[in-house]
Amino acid sequence: MRTSRVVGESPHVAIRAVRCTDQHAGWSEPELSGAAHVVLVRRGRFELHARGRRLTADPTSGYLWPAGQEVRFAHPAGGDVCTSITLSGEEATNGAGAASFSAIRLDARLELAHRMLLRAGDDPDFAAVEAALDVVELAMRRQPDDAPAPGRFELAERAREAIVADEPAASGLIELARHLETAPSHLSRTFRHHVGMSISRYRNRVRVSRALQHLEEGETRLADLAFSLGFSDQAHFTRVMRRELGRSPGRVHGMLAGGSA
Repeated sequence: MRTSRVVGESPHVAIRAVRCTDQHAGWSEPELSGAAHVVLVRRGRFELHARGRRLTADPTSGYLWPAGQEVRFAHPAGGDVCTSITLSGEEATNGAGAASFSAIRLDARLELAHRMLLRAGDDPDFAAVEAALDVVELAMRRQPDDAPAPGRFELAERAREAIVADEPAASGLIELARHLETAPSHLSRTFRHHVGMSISRYRNRVRVSRALQHLEEGETRLADLAFSLGFSDQAHFTRVMRRELGRSPGRVHGMLAGGSA
């Protein structure tokens, strides 16, 4: 089941908070898009299949879904919460409408911009549209330069799934490689090739994404939050947040706290 709530809307841009409660490992029937969409995940994980490619969408990786292209979905991990930015007209699409279906890699700054976007709905004609177009422009810049090479993609996806699910086997590179029955060096090279970053960087992205969710929900106990996310201490948490976002956890909390979407 999928529900959608309009956050901001104008003649050319619509921002919707989408919640899906589906749970199925098999592929859905094809869905055809009538307009260009940029879809970014706030919570959860699901899989897509389009134009012969399989992609995983989570808070570190969204996707561009141009008009007229079919996509199948699978939800082996349960439900998810996303933001869908629908674009229509040349004024808004900025090339997105002519592009092919593709993954979008989100760094922490783009994820924060995504979460802040949901607070711009009070001024749909200007603030919300401007914020949405800024996010789309950032997202388009972060499209992979080329499609992943065939083969070994499944290995990288299994590693991603283990990290996102916070499995005990994902506590270190050696343990993860042993769990996936491969060599650590092979896993490291394969992951970097298909995901576009090192495993350690991806793990930090996942932890920062979780931190953003907790801070958005009003968490103020930063030392406890750092411990729960697996950082060695609050100082380590702060260093990673500054490296990924250029801001301290306290500053991010001030930006995000006090609202919901």
